[in-house]
Amino acid sequence: MKISLLEPLGVPAEEIERLSKTLIDMGHEFTYYDTKTTDVEELKRRSQGQDIVMIANNPYPDEVVRAEDSLKMIAVAFTGIDHVGLEACKERGVEVRNCAGYSNETVAELVIGLTLGLMRFGLAADEATRNGKTSAGLCGTEIAGKKVGIIGCGKIGFRTAKLFQAFGAEVMAYQRTQDPVLEENGIHQVDLDTLLAQSDIVSLHTPLNPSTRGFFDADKIAKMKKNAIFINCARGPIVDNEALADALNNDRIAGAGIDVFDMEPPIPTDYCLLQAKNTMLAPHIAFLSKESMVRRAIIEFDNVAAYLNGEEKNICKF
Repeated sequence: MKISLLEPLGVPAEEIERLSKTLIDMGHEFTYYDTKTTDVEELKRRSQGQDIVMIANNPYPDEVVRAEDSLKMIAVAFTGIDHVGLEACKERGVEVRNCAGYSNETVAELVIGLTLGLMRFGLAADEATRNGKTSAGLCGTEIAGKKVGIIGCGKIGFRTAKLFQAFGAEVMAYQRTQDPVLEENGIHQVDLDTLLAQSDIVSLHTPLNPSTRGFFDADKIAKMKKNAIFINCARGPIVDNEALADALNNDRIAGAGIDVFDMEPPIPTDYCLLQAKNTMLAPHIAFLSKESMVRRAIIEFDNVAAYLNGEEKNICKF
């Protein structure tokens, strides 16, 4: 089969060469493009005649999927697949496999980092030190003893919960299905209203799909405590970000740590959250660490090999 990796995976070219050797030794043809592109026509060109295409978080829209009759599988070096033209994949019977699990630790650690940055005034402390100021006004709060609410307690949410527990927090979780493993680990499953009303820290970990788009809206934000902070390292469009900015600017919640937005960075200077008070923002880096990039590349190539061997592994349902 013909296989093309359409963009870099954040690892050295030597690692791509090493991982692709397995596919080549199996008798398949492998092509690697070491530059990203969002140009639809270029994506079509790179996909032409390919049985399998490999991408990361680069958009791969319906138009590109429909343009190539030979396409059988899309390997996505990412957890979410909302950037893939899934409607066209359904029409054409194109299988999609993701790299679930590669960034569990990386995302969970950034959630903790953003939380600490907000609760201990990280940005303001840096600014004060650089400008000859003192600790005046920078008395923060601890995670220990706080109540943390995890919305969506899958693998990333679970790992985040365990890290918060290590800091001495009491953790609650909301998800649609009951999971006895959570209670066994001291994570109490509650309804969403209870979680929002009681949590000092709310961390979002649901996937983006039609049912979750705009899920965290003004009504849900209004149910949070005024001294609570909100962390989103999941997907930007799950949140009504204008409502979130409004709540921040009017002191209806205490702060927010945001890694994901309604679009991929660079973010326009007039975007609502860039103007909001008491925020710590990151340009979609939750998944990004040296360790996670290596894990991601290994899983991506393993997924392709598994597909070629007829093995069911990391197949996405959509």
